[in-house]
Amino acid sequence: SPAQKLVFNRVNGKRPQVLLQQVSAPEECYTLAHEENVRFIYEAWQQVEQQLDGSRSGESACGPVQYVEKNPNPGLKNFVPIDLEEWWAQQFLAKIENCS
Repeated sequence: SPAQKLVFNRVNGKRPQVLLQQVSAPEECYTLAHEENVRFIYEAWQQVEQQLDGSRSGESACGPVQYVEKNPNPGLKNFVPIDLEEWWAQQFLAKIENCS
């Protein structure tokens, strides 16, 4: 059977402010502007995903269009995109383990 995947459920689909502080390593320093940029991009991407889901289910005739390459690069046939949710979960657990 496939390995279990750790899932963090978010309230209203947003990452809690406390989680961002816990995930940050002590040597990393995020400015307020950086956090605002990350929040803006995250929220904008959530809107795009919702619009894509709506266009797939036939709710809207216009909206974002997902790009699909007509001639895929053969060098990328084994490419596996990183799962950021899983990566953040691993970072979070590693920090917990290091603190205990």
